[in-house]
Amino acid sequence: MHRFFIPQEWIDGSQACIVGNTVHQIRNVLRLGIDDHITLLDNTGWQYVAAITNVTKGDIEAKIESKSFSQSEPRTRITLYQAILKKARFEFVLQKCTELGIANFVPVLCTRCVARWNLSKPERWRQIIKEAAEQSQRGVLPTLHKPVRFIDACKRAGANSFVAWEEENETSIRGLLSKKLKSSHINKSAINIFIGPEGGFTPQEIEKARAIGVTSFGLGKRVLRAETAGLVAASIILYELGDLGG
Repeated sequence: MHRFFIPQEWIDGSQACIVGNTVHQIRNVLRLGIDDHITLLDNTGWQYVAAITNVTKGDIEAKIESKSFSQSEPRTRITLYQAILKKARFEFVLQKCTELGIANFVPVLCTRCVARWNLSKPERWRQIIKEAAEQSQRGVLPTLHKPVRFIDACKRAGANSFVAWEEENETSIRGLLSKKLKSSHINKSAINIFIGPEGGFTPQEIEKARAIGVTSFGLGKRVLRAETAGLVAASIILYELGDLGG
């Protein structure tokens, strides 16, 4: 069944009225019509199974048949502080990490960032997040935040913050999981992961992050690409904490 995130105000009791670009997608792209069923999501976790009752060029009306709370959101809310990457790579991160279950994306400005933040792109990136969330049956859309400088991001993130660094040889992600994330003193409901740009973090950035309280960890003997590291780190953490793989 096709899923669509819509504003809460489009749902009124047992009725829903859909307007805007979603009408084109339902009517012209998917060619759905009267009596076809769709799932509507209000971005609070609630999902509604609805039957289409009327289709026009400007809007679609549907009758709500059932309502339930989505069970697809991870218990562990991961915020990915991703250094700004070149267009295609950053979009890959947004799409795949949304599918995985990331709760928040924070673009980070680092010393070695090659790409610059493009003010015209956030709307496109939110659309990528929305489509990935619908496809992967998420119940809530991840939030795309405004860009922030690396040190300011470290200060903002606070506790439970970890930075992946290819030159970290003492603490592996396995060690991080066993010593930190499995500790009863760590809040496992909210975790922050920092991933660097194409050229990686500078030693000076890591030193400053550690001084603030961010723990650095390594991802093994092979150096992962900037668009891959966050996906791998988040996957391992969610798996170990029981939010991936059953």
